[in-house]
Amino acid sequence: MKSAFMRRQKPDSAQDQPLSAAFHSCRSAFVSAGLFSCIINLLMLTGPLFMLQVYDRVLASGSVPTLALLALLACGLFVFLGLFEVLRSRITARIASRVDEQVHAPLFAAVIEHSVRATPNMRAQPLRDLETLRQFLSSPTPGTLFDLPWMPIFLAIIFLLHPYLGYFALGGAILFSVLALLNDVLTRGPLLRANESSALSHRMAEESRRNASVIQAMGMGTAMQERWHGIHARALHDQTQASDRNSTFTASAKAFRLLMQSSILALGAYLAIHQEITAGTIIAASIIMARALAPIEQGISHWRGFLQFRSAKARLKLVLADTIQQTPKMDLPAPKGRLSVEKLCVASPGETALLLRDINFDLEPGQALGVIGPSGAGKSCLARALANVWRTASGTVAMDGAPYDQWDGRTLGQAVGYLPQDVELFEGTIDENIARFDPAHGARAVIHAARLAGVHDMILRLPEGYKTRIGELGAKLSAGQRQRIGLARALYGAPALIILDEPNSNLDSAGEAALSHAILSEKKRGAAIVVIAHRPSAISAVDQLLYLSEGRQRRIGPKNDVLRKVVDGGDTRSRSTFTEMSPGKRYEIPLKKGIQ
Repeated sequence: MKSAFMRRQKPDSAQDQPLSAAFHSCRSAFVSAGLFSCIINLLMLTGPLFMLQVYDRVLASGSVPTLALLALLACGLFVFLGLFEVLRSRITARIASRVDEQVHAPLFAAVIEHSVRATPNMRAQPLRDLETLRQFLSSPTPGTLFDLPWMPIFLAIIFLLHPYLGYFALGGAILFSVLALLNDVLTRGPLLRANESSALSHRMAEESRRNASVIQAMGMGTAMQERWHGIHARALHDQTQASDRNSTFTASAKAFRLLMQSSILALGAYLAIHQEITAGTIIAASIIMARALAPIEQGISHWRGFLQFRSAKARLKLVLADTIQQTPKMDLPAPKGRLSVEKLCVASPGETALLLRDINFDLEPGQALGVIGPSGAGKSCLARALANVWRTASGTVAMDGAPYDQWDGRTLGQAVGYLPQDVELFEGTIDENIARFDPAHGARAVIHAARLAGVHDMILRLPEGYKTRIGELGAKLSAGQRQRIGLARALYGAPALIILDEPNSNLDSAGEAALSHAILSEKKRGAAIVVIAHRPSAISAVDQLLYLSEGRQRRIGPKNDVLRKVVDGGDTRSRSTFTEMSPGKRYEIPLKKGIQ
């Protein structure tokens, strides 16, 4: 069935929008579902026609063979009706699967990009929206949309039975439509507010769960509980209000439909008394009118699902919009690690205030650059820009002469080893984390990276060695263990550029020695290395030093020259010091607080 109904179509104008392209590729499936809906609605006439024949022919003639033949025919048609209902539901389920299949990959990439570059608080909402889309398409609700165009046809059939019955059914359909319109107008706002407040409640609950240790240790439980209670109470209020309004219209629609059925029976009886229609026509008209009004009644009952589908689809289009204009990049030679930074300016994602201004330096393969400066000087901002995590506000960062935007993201990423200041590991085994979850990774490359990071022996002492599962965010490991495994991940695959942001913040003396050895080894291999540091041991193996203050490049050059010039500059407005030992002299470099 999938091959019959899900043949891929070439999208026209929709080809640049993943979501539109996904729906466009299902065009033949939608057509098939529409054709089955035509057959289903035609077979829906089996009931009224059977009743018409029973009342007008069988009862009048008293023919049992005729009744048996009609009953057998009706049973066969009802079997086909059920079969086509199943086929239509299977088609819509496969439409849902096809849309998910085509959208989930670019959507996941868009979520990652937005999270680090545009909207850090987005979290997994777009993925939940995709699930909402899939659940709606695979539910019976879309069948209502296919049945709705048949309402005028059923009304026309009632007109054929008798004009008065037709006018009565038409009036009921108009009133039903007004009821559906009021339902949309009066419930849309509360439903949207309910969805937003519910999402906010879930986000806060997730934040509290992730920071449970801080909440417990600092006695914040009551305060956080009260804060969450307020948000959750608002969500409950919005949901209750939306549910009350929708249930009111649903009950009203049901009551109105029953009233219309009884009323058309009364009108039919009046016409039958005056010999204008037969008894069978009364029953047939009642059944056909109920079928004509059913799509509107079902639409009112499932209106919440329609609104959620519409909102989810709109949000998904917005999220995917940033990835539409991306064009395939030229396959460039494997990076060698020649890094060039020219007039680099960086701002926090979504902000306009610059955190870094006019940064310029070159780094050749086999060189190591240390970056020092006071807290808030922009050191981590520089690390994120060099790692292609944050986009540059202006200026360029180039690898081997090619700006980052000319590189394929996967190719560049595999050539970069990045250890962020806050190390986050993923649920999985240690070897999977070190290998960056590369399904084709080999044990030799993982062990080599672990040895470089000086963490191989520590891993072997764990219960299952490299196959030890570390839990969510590496919860089963200490901060130092997480940092050293993060370092091994940064060194995996012999990257051309290695960026280490505060790599020794959680390390003991053995870990610091392993870090210095790793930097020296990677320099000898020919990697370009950038080390962000507060502690002197982190820059013991670097050649060049960049001193940042207040988001600007103050000094750059050979390590000891920069240290001497910074000290001689006499910046003593802070008690914080950066200590560097060099042959014959001990420098204490005052670091003033900058603006990040």
